[in-house]
Amino acid sequence: MPQASNNILVVEDDPTIAIDIRLNLEDSGYVVVDSIHKAEEAEKVINNNHIDLIVLDINLEGEMTGIELAEIINRDYQIPFIFLTSYSDENTLKKASVTFPAGYIVKPFKEKDLVPAIIMALAKHEARVQNLLPSLIKINKSLVSKITVKEYRIMEEVWSGKSNLEIARDNHVSKNTLKTHLRNIYSKIHVHSKPELISWLRNA
Repeated sequence: MPQASNNILVVEDDPTIAIDIRLNLEDSGYVVVDSIHKAEEAEKVINNNHIDLIVLDINLEGEMTGIELAEIINRDYQIPFIFLTSYSDENTLKKASVTFPAGYIVKPFKEKDLVPAIIMALAKHEARVQNLLPSLIKINKSLVSKITVKEYRIMEEVWSGKSNLEIARDNHVSKNTLKTHLRNIYSKIHVHSKPELISWLRNA
């Protein structure tokens, strides 16, 4: 059974379908945080609410498609999403697949298909999250002095287990410059070493 913390955002351009999805999910015990029709509105909702999963249409009102929104979700928020769409052609599937959706349901769909897909998507995400570096936005929410994009890239390298020599080489900086970046990162997060940094990130 879903837990109370399972908050779902529905991004669907058809109001009738959006209502059906909301009722279906609420009947199954989920909390539908919002139901919106434009991708441009999604970031505001995500930033102001705890979202566990997004049900995402590909064809949306506004200038941004669901696939473009999925790329932003992956880059900045790392929230699992399920595509729910009438598009099943090869070109659309190819574009959608590179965003690594947690599920892909083709309209018209049966109501009984949605909740199992959400359960599986949440379970897979929970299994992955322990090995997933928190997004830059999530990290900076709790910091007074913000981590820069350059520093975040170095944190990605530390997270992956690379040595200082490898990180310096891959980022085209000297070892001394890398040490300066690491000192700045440690100072902002209030840690003193790579193990402490990794431990902090695991709990961020």
